[in-house]
Amino acid sequence: MITKNIKNIALTLAAGCGLATLTTSCSDFLDILPMNDVVLENYWTEKGDVISVRNSCYESLESADAMNRIGLWGELRSDNLFAGANVPNEVNEILKENLLPSNPYCNWSKIYECINRCNTVCHYAPQVQKIDPNYSEADMKADVAEVSALRALCYFYLIRTFRDVPYTREPSIDDTQNFILPATPFNDVLDSLIQNLESVKGDAVRRYQQERISGSYFSLPVENTSRITRIAIYALLADLYLWKQDYDNAIRYADMVIDYKTEQYEALKEAVGDIKEIQLIDSIPLILESPDGSGNVCGNTYNTIFGDGNSFESIFELYFSNSQGQSNAWVRDSYGSNSTPNGRLKANELTFTSLENVVTNKNQLYRSSDGRFYEFFRSSGSAVYVGKYVLSSVRYQTRNLTSEASLQLTTSTRGSNTAPWIFYRLTEMLLIKAEALVERGQPGDFEEAFKLVNIVNKRANNLTVTLKKEDYINSKNEMANLVLDERRREFMFEGKRWYDLVRRSRRDGNTAYLVSAVKSKYESKDANAISIKMADTNIIYFPYAKNELKVNPLLVQNSAFTNGEDSQYQR
Repeated sequence: MITKNIKNIALTLAAGCGLATLTTSCSDFLDILPMNDVVLENYWTEKGDVISVRNSCYESLESADAMNRIGLWGELRSDNLFAGANVPNEVNEILKENLLPSNPYCNWSKIYECINRCNTVCHYAPQVQKIDPNYSEADMKADVAEVSALRALCYFYLIRTFRDVPYTREPSIDDTQNFILPATPFNDVLDSLIQNLESVKGDAVRRYQQERISGSYFSLPVENTSRITRIAIYALLADLYLWKQDYDNAIRYADMVIDYKTEQYEALKEAVGDIKEIQLIDSIPLILESPDGSGNVCGNTYNTIFGDGNSFESIFELYFSNSQGQSNAWVRDSYGSNSTPNGRLKANELTFTSLENVVTNKNQLYRSSDGRFYEFFRSSGSAVYVGKYVLSSVRYQTRNLTSEASLQLTTSTRGSNTAPWIFYRLTEMLLIKAEALVERGQPGDFEEAFKLVNIVNKRANNLTVTLKKEDYINSKNEMANLVLDERRREFMFEGKRWYDLVRRSRRDGNTAYLVSAVKSKYESKDANAISIKMADTNIIYFPYAKNELKVNPLLVQNSAFTNGEDSQYQR
């Protein structure tokens, strides 16, 4: 079911009190009453109660069930991944596009758990503010804005995965409520998410702590990226408006994030002087691959963004603490871990071939100077595995490449399974804006869109120019393809590629582009069958779980996934 009865709120509190990254003390009465005596009448009386449940919303997303869905839903069906060794049957069936309602990855309960916790905070926080003099109205509104954004992010994942989903902003708090809800159409949910975020964005905290400056060095407070800020809401709104095809607003919000990061860079530069690691590339501050510009020591971009996490470019990411026993389950189980570097998923070996082929410019997606291949992939014998998030550091040189040996590539595997998970970072704002400009198509938009794509590409190629404007600028289709190709290069394995293909299909009104991309990972004997199967636009979404259909008679199954036993649920 999509919600849980939390009249006894013990489970929520247990999660909230144990959240490592956003520590706060739980209510004193927990030391007096047994956990199963903690009921609503005794709770929601002070600021700490709100903070505990607010923090538990993040804990829900960090859980193994949630992370495995966030990663799998956005990446597995795309043209990026193949099956590796010891792939569970339920994952292998999805890879073969044999997706059934009985597949456990159709279960959305953990995502709705987070939604319900967010709804609960929104419901009770105003009441607590009225009775706790230490809980100001500004603090209450900031908490509501924070969890409203987390709720919107959860619903955004659900509609991109299932299309139409049950939608409510009311919490499930007692047995008298009826939460058997029909599915709300995709566009209606999208509009509601936008309207809600527009109404609370100004209440959100702009940043939780000032950057710490010491001499010529600075450090970035982890709270500013591991919790929702006003800037994170702007980023989410830019993405939501892109899916709504409201390109003016997508551009406007992307610009707000870009402007904020530019202001932050200028402030840091004024405080500490020249920042070698971060430099302006055509007016956009980005972390350089090779801070000294030589190309002899590259990998700084990866090491900072993915190895260390909480980078200057990060807007919102989940943080996992080894000292608290936390683990990024999706990366650990699917991409690789400190004990098993080769995960159960491999890169699409029909597209991503050996390092030698990349170094000698025989790879169609990555040029030899593009450090992202060396950072995002791992070679093991003849197979190519995922390196992104698994590796803690990468070092290589891109000057005078003639062979794999001249690359001088060295890597280190992360010592713990605590890779961050990045939802939004600065380059995504550049590419969201570029895509919106291409689709808007006003005079000068293609030129500006190409410039933004080229900035992302130049950074990855250690400031080497590899894209020729004349190859793209005269065709909307070529420009649209360029943006999606650059998104694929930049966000490989970050849980975004399948959603990019779905968004393109929704915009085109057909699956031609998606099918052309996805069939590339199948041998020719299977590619034709996949092409025929995926011509149905309904099949780009997941089916509703069989158990959900049984408990919720108002749900109607996606017609692409009906069979004899599920015929009564057909759309």
